[in-house]
Amino acid sequence: MVKERGPREGDFITIKSYKHDGSLHRTWRDTMVLKTSENAIIGVNDHTLVTEDDGRRWVTREPAIVYFHKHYWFNIIAMIRDNGVSYYCNLASPFVLDKEALKYIDYDLDVKVYPDGEKRLLDVDEYEAHGNQWHYSKEIDKILKENVKVLVDWINNGKGPFSKEYVDLWYNRYQELSRRADS
Repeated sequence: MVKERGPREGDFITIKSYKHDGSLHRTWRDTMVLKTSENAIIGVNDHTLVTEDDGRRWVTREPAIVYFHKHYWFNIIAMIRDNGVSYYCNLASPFVLDKEALKYIDYDLDVKVYPDGEKRLLDVDEYEAHGNQWHYSKEIDKILKENVKVLVDWINNGKGPFSKEYVDLWYNRYQELSRRADS
């Protein structure tokens, strides 16, 4: 049996987020893959087309390193801005990858980290409303709350995507791959 290869460094993939009821939430076209491993995918969005569930389209403004993991219930977006790196962390199911896209379920709760280190938990009201509407199980609720703790620990300890070295390494790799593609 031949195992299909996953995306390789420099390939472009689509990312699709869904809601708990299975409805499409948001789509990112042409995310460049920087690294794949057995459990994680690191990529970059830079002026990437995003389509919302209502058909509205927009383009990302700055380069952003994206981190997805098969075991953690969150994904991390490190947005590289002139005033420093801001992070947007989605509490979400672990990703799955098929021929169409990298896919996950967005569970509304988000943690935003500002360049000065300030953290904010966002969309708690949306999480509660959707939890009631779609009957999030107690198990899902417990998993997500435990993963908020893991995420905050990563933030507080500069782990993985929350370290300057990580962002610099992957942004530099993206710039190398882009220069190679342009030449």
